[in-house]
Amino acid sequence: MKSYRTPVRALVIAAAAIAAAPLCAQTPPEEIVVTGNVGTVPSSVRTLSQPVSYADLDLSTSAGKDELRHRVSLTARFLCDKLGESAGSSGPAPSCRDAATRDAMTRVGTVEEHFAPRGTTWARPPAWHPPYPADWAQTYP
Repeated sequence: MKSYRTPVRALVIAAAAIAAAPLCAQTPPEEIVVTGNVGTVPSSVRTLSQPVSYADLDLSTSAGKDELRHRVSLTARFLCDKLGESAGSSGPAPSCRDAATRDAMTRVGTVEEHFAPRGTTWARPPAWHPPYPADWAQTYP
């Protein structure tokens, strides 16, 4: 008499592995990295980077898009201030803040193009905690 236990057991194990695969997959973080650079010669360039989360925003709304742009702008200002950039651009090269904001915003545009509206089952994650002082949102609107 033949035993069907081994093929059935293998089939059950394979089905369980396939069913568990999505649980093991990690979703990419919902963030844009803002990078500030100061200096002109490669050996004197200093760089700081900071991720800016949009996990708590609905980018299918104008309010969500505006908030992400504001976060990127303030984070660029914060990083470039830490790198020692003065308040404005001097000369033909863009300032650290302008370059950091422009670079991050090109990636924000790509995210916004492919962003699907948050569904009714979406649970808003905890709010993003910015690296810059809390009063900056009012000081630099």
